[in-house]
Amino acid sequence: MIHRSSKQRNFLNLVTQVVAAFGALLGIFFLGWIVFEVLKRGGAALSWSFFTQLPPPPGVESGGVANAIVGTLGITGLATVMSVPLGILAGTYLSELGRETALATCARFAANSLVGIPSIIVGLFVYASLVAPMGGFSGYAGAVSLAIIMLPVVATTAESMLNLVPNELRESAIALGAPRWKVTLQIVFRAAKAGILTGIILSVARVSGETAPLLFTALNSPYWPNTFTMPTANLTVTIFNFAMSPYEHWQQIAWGASLLIMAAVLALTVTARVVFRESRR
Repeated sequence: MIHRSSKQRNFLNLVTQVVAAFGALLGIFFLGWIVFEVLKRGGAALSWSFFTQLPPPPGVESGGVANAIVGTLGITGLATVMSVPLGILAGTYLSELGRETALATCARFAANSLVGIPSIIVGLFVYASLVAPMGGFSGYAGAVSLAIIMLPVVATTAESMLNLVPNELRESAIALGAPRWKVTLQIVFRAAKAGILTGIILSVARVSGETAPLLFTALNSPYWPNTFTMPTANLTVTIFNFAMSPYEHWQQIAWGASLLIMAAVLALTVTARVVFRESRR
């Protein structure tokens, strides 16, 4: 064991605090810089036509991203419907039913691996398994790619929140004669519902700004998304296309769409933190 004097310990403590504070301030600085730049450049693009009109052709100083907003909401909604029930069921199995079984171990490893996998690989997988066999891009393929990204986040969060519920609650309900399924649904889920909701919100925020999977699956469209069986407009790919264009008005629209996504992600993140804080109280 290394023995240090009080002066050495105090000096090391001070250095650690200074380095930690510098790292925190550096992160806050870059976040503030990004928010400031997006607000300054994207705020000028926001108008009534921005939210209600279709993307303009080159050289036209009007238009908006209304179709991309609708398409993004539709694709994200479909992905949520596909991933949330499966994720909650998987988390319930890992926490309440399987726990130490071999299947649970494999599922837990798969979920942890999927959380860190690059999203472009998910897009390439869905392209090879759905888009290419079906012969075209579609909003449904985009929703599947986002659902694959959301699924492990929901599953791991649901498992963690259910594990935080004290075993005394389960034992008390079982001692009163309640069946296991009713204990899980009416006791454990009620105790963990705020944490599970937090995981769902964070998973939606996680996929709100994804571009690579949608480039391989939903692609983009200048028209209203009347059906998801065709290439579907979405905000992230619209930002990619417009930001790379040589037209200044298109670049301004890209900044406005970036501001819209940033505001949505920040709102979802803040909501998740508030919900989780209230659940801990």
